[in-house]
Amino acid sequence: EYIMELQKLTNGHHQGFQHLEEGYVSFIKSDFALKTELRLPTNFHKSNESFEGKTSFGMSVFNLSNAIMGSGILGLSYAMSNTGIILFLILLTCIAVLSSYSVHLLLRSAGVVGIRAYEQLGKRAFGHPGKILAALVITMHNIGAMSSYLFIVKYELPLVIQAFLGLQHSSGEWFLNGNYLIIVVSILIILPLALMRQLGYLGYTSGFSLTCMVFFLISVIYKKFNIPCPFDGFTNHTAENISIDGEYRERPCAISVTLVVLQTAYTVPILAFAFVCHPEVLPIYTELRNPTKRRMQAIANVSILGMFVMYLLTAIFGYLTFYLNTEAELLHTYSKVDPLDTLILCVRLAVLVAVTLTVPVVLFPIRRALLQLLFPDKPFHWVRHISIALCLLFIVNLLVISVPNIRDIFGIIGATSAPSLIFILPGLFYIRIVSTEPMNSRPKIQAACFTALGFIFMSMSLTFITLDWVYEENRSGGGH
Repeated sequence: EYIMELQKLTNGHHQGFQHLEEGYVSFIKSDFALKTELRLPTNFHKSNESFEGKTSFGMSVFNLSNAIMGSGILGLSYAMSNTGIILFLILLTCIAVLSSYSVHLLLRSAGVVGIRAYEQLGKRAFGHPGKILAALVITMHNIGAMSSYLFIVKYELPLVIQAFLGLQHSSGEWFLNGNYLIIVVSILIILPLALMRQLGYLGYTSGFSLTCMVFFLISVIYKKFNIPCPFDGFTNHTAENISIDGEYRERPCAISVTLVVLQTAYTVPILAFAFVCHPEVLPIYTELRNPTKRRMQAIANVSILGMFVMYLLTAIFGYLTFYLNTEAELLHTYSKVDPLDTLILCVRLAVLVAVTLTVPVVLFPIRRALLQLLFPDKPFHWVRHISIALCLLFIVNLLVISVPNIRDIFGIIGATSAPSLIFILPGLFYIRIVSTEPMNSRPKIQAACFTALGFIFMSMSLTFITLDWVYEENRSGGGH
């Protein structure tokens, strides 16, 4: 495909090859004084076949689905409990459709200049500051993802240990304290894996994570028909916090069709956080067999549709189990029914192993981005490799210990880095890179509106989340 693009551009015109570097070909088209950069794999000059993608359509769907799937699925039932079923369905559909359109903008932008990396699109659109901006947004999002994974360890590992010890309630020992446990897990499991030079088990982790989430979904559906409502173990504090009319407080198992409350501010960020996969789209495109924009768009659409169905089923059955008592992390809600439940214990173990093994996977691209930004021309060195891993794990542990609720992680990351990766940056890349279309053309106007929507969504979400924090602070202060 790269050769064909070069031939199309060079036919009938005198070309002067400026330089051939590892990974890039730059040439000058003298008739039009047009410079084009095509990103080629580093082994391009060794073998003409070696850069051909070998990944099938089905495996690409699997890889992208796994990139979409993450800890966000655990917060979807809570999001539905704040919005009601109909509003949630509308918002979920909108985010899914907009994510698909965002992939279209990325593929169009990448196709024009032959770049297959998110950061390189930033560089092509805005120069070095664009590359730094894209890298920082991806880094921020990945730190948020790492934090959400460790939050799950903080919530769930004490309950697993408690179940194995046969305790109905926590007895207060240090090994039942989530803050101590995430430090232990970080030092004994995550750090050694994060210090590896290559992450060879990545493929196995991806498959295992997706399998765990499917197991989680099946268990949520099964438990819906096994847990009665109302259940005596709930204090119904969630319904009181929502401060809606007394009818819902008296009927905690009433289905809410539409319900707009202050906590709804977290719904769109949680959904956006759950659909971010855009930095992985271009690498998957590069590895695809017979890569075309239409084929890659179909892969993205199938993956997003599959995750849409999975997210919707999880949200509905989780919500219909606990209604207004649903917590921000769904698995944690089941502990109030039966802390020793065998099925939920198995789900907890599977999810814990999956998220623990995924933390180093997420850490690797953050470290690579930081190394490229801070030490762009330096060779590999163990001191830098280890120091960045230690600093990242220290920051993430500090964040998880100090932030009281996983909802806040979902909310802040979903209101900042997620709209940047889904809405703002793809729209800006398209406007800047696709020069064949005038600014008043329909595609450019749509891209500009898409970018503006991202800014509106970001500012509104951050405003409502801040108001919710102020409201909670005032209420807790008033209580004392």
